[in-house]
Amino acid sequence: MDLRHYLAILWRRKLTITITVVVTEIFVVIGTLLIVPIYSTTTTIRIASASSGSISSTDYMYADRLMNTYVKLATTIPVLDELKQRIGLSKLPTIKVNTVPNTELIQITVEHSNPITASLIANSLAEILISQSRELYTGSEESSLEIISKQLSSMEEEVNQARNEYMDMVTKNPEDEEGIQNAQQMLDLKQQMYATILSQYEQTRLRESLRAKMISVVEPAIPPEKPAKPSKIINIALGFLVGVVGGLGLVFLVENLDTTLFTTEQIETITNLPSIGKVPLLKKRELILGLRTNFAAEESFRLLRTNIRSLEFPVRSILVTSAEPKEGKSTITAHLAYTIAQSGLKVVVVDADLRIPAQHKLFNINNNIGLSSVIEQGTNLLVATQYTKYQSIRVLTSGPIPTNPSELIESPQLKDIIKQLSETFDMVIIDTPALLAVSDAMALAPLVDMVAFVICRFKTSSKAVQNIQTRLELVKSKWIGVIINQAEEKFHYYYNKKKTFNGI
Repeated sequence: MDLRHYLAILWRRKLTITITVVVTEIFVVIGTLLIVPIYSTTTTIRIASASSGSISSTDYMYADRLMNTYVKLATTIPVLDELKQRIGLSKLPTIKVNTVPNTELIQITVEHSNPITASLIANSLAEILISQSRELYTGSEESSLEIISKQLSSMEEEVNQARNEYMDMVTKNPEDEEGIQNAQQMLDLKQQMYATILSQYEQTRLRESLRAKMISVVEPAIPPEKPAKPSKIINIALGFLVGVVGGLGLVFLVENLDTTLFTTEQIETITNLPSIGKVPLLKKRELILGLRTNFAAEESFRLLRTNIRSLEFPVRSILVTSAEPKEGKSTITAHLAYTIAQSGLKVVVVDADLRIPAQHKLFNINNNIGLSSVIEQGTNLLVATQYTKYQSIRVLTSGPIPTNPSELIESPQLKDIIKQLSETFDMVIIDTPALLAVSDAMALAPLVDMVAFVICRFKTSSKAVQNIQTRLELVKSKWIGVIINQAEEKFHYYYNKKKTFNGI
């Protein structure tokens, strides 16, 4: 199947797609309105991991490990438990902690149905990380600054003690030059050691100070004005996409299960018969004989007339039937008779539908006498055959509706009636009930030269067509071909001009 076939299916089933999309959108909109809105806010913190000066690859590795450490620590159970106690919540909402690539920034994102609560949770978590940064980094052990501070205090005492011993030596034993010199050397040594420890203390204190300021809030979370979820625009767009995809799937599923014939190509393939006529859709006004204004319809009936008259063998009687009622067989019968009569032939239309007759309505004549009158009451055939306002067309209506229509159709007299009409008129066209409804057409089929099968696009199913062909093959009827009703209009309209038709 080519692209045009698929496009034709989509166009034919466009209502299915439209309904699917609309229904999907309705559910999406209702669902979106029922969903509790979720607000999202973010606190951004900075982890200073490198001092000024040149930075080596080791510094980068350390910075990466440090960032990942804080990301992991932010979602540990102790930190989250403290966060619960501080906020007063028994259950925390969704919290995401991520690093910003190629930066020293960490983002804490919180989603909650209350925008104020969401911002409070994000800021509180940042505060917990800042307040516990030292403990999180060093643990519960004694810090380096405390150790050096104790060493500095101890050395300060030793320096004071050495100074006191030196002063006592100078004061009490001034003549002991060697002792004074030894005391002076000890004091100098203690002072040098004190200076070294003091330098280490200052460096450690500076590092501890920098470490205390290593983590800081760059941008606090603020209560968002609009919810992050659900996104109405995105939901509607996704709903439309899902509706279209679902509609397409439903279309091809229904198309695969539907046996209705939608194209001329399908009809010709199923029947394995030529289409001798393709009648386009006729509007209500165009159904009136002699008032045709549809150029395509006029040409289609002329082509049908030409196809019938161009057969290799003469055709004097044609039976027109269809699979099911309301496929347009009666209308096509009347218009075919009108078109054949335009060529100068004498035509008689026989309404053999003794249940729901239609020809007397189409030709605007009475139905007081007709076929049933001839069979049951012995009415003269020529008397029962009525004139119409078209001088080359006469109609044998159904007559009064009998109580036993099937028995009348199967009566031996009917064969003589058709034979007599065939000898009197150039063409006999018989309108019969639908084949699947009653068996009348099967009884009449062997009595005529050819059978024309009316198939209405968008109505007849392939199973019905195959069933009819099987039935008519049993009575060995001859097919003249298929007349497609509501066929696709593929005529060129260059010559489509208004024409006036006079009655015949």
